[in-house]
Amino acid sequence: MRGLMAFIAGLVFGLGLLLSDMVNPTKVLGFLDLAGRWDPSMALVMIGAIGSALLPLQWSRRQTRSLLGLPMRMPVARELDRRLIVGSLVFGIGWGIAGICPGPALAMIFSGYWQVLLFVLAMLLGMGLFSVLESRTPN
Repeated sequence: MRGLMAFIAGLVFGLGLLLSDMVNPTKVLGFLDLAGRWDPSMALVMIGAIGSALLPLQWSRRQTRSLLGLPMRMPVARELDRRLIVGSLVFGIGWGIAGICPGPALAMIFSGYWQVLLFVLAMLLGMGLFSVLESRTPN
C-alpha cells in the first residue's frame, strides 16, 4: 500500500509540474529574471501550491499517525545553520543556471533532451558526494 501511495503522490506531483509548465526551463528562468523580462506566472503556481497545502499541513500537525497508519514525522529543526544556508545557495544557483530543479528534471527524464540527463547525472553525483562527506563528518 505504501508503494502504491508513493507512486500516486509522485504521479500527481509530476502531472502538476507538467501542467504548470515548471518543466520548461525558459519559463522558470523568465520567472527568476527580475531585472529583465520577468514572467510572474510561476508566482501563481507557487501560491496555488502553498494554498492547497495549508489545510493538510495544519491537519497533519495534530496527528500522531499518517493515513496509512505510520508514525507522523514532522520536521522539528527551526534554526538557520551554515549547512542550510549553503545548501539553499547551491540549490538556488543551480536552479538559476539550469532553470530546472530535481522534481522537474525527473519529470523530464524521458523528454529526449540530453541536457536533462546531464542534469540528473550531476544531481546524482552531488547526492553521492554529499553522502560520502556526510559519513565522514563526526556527529
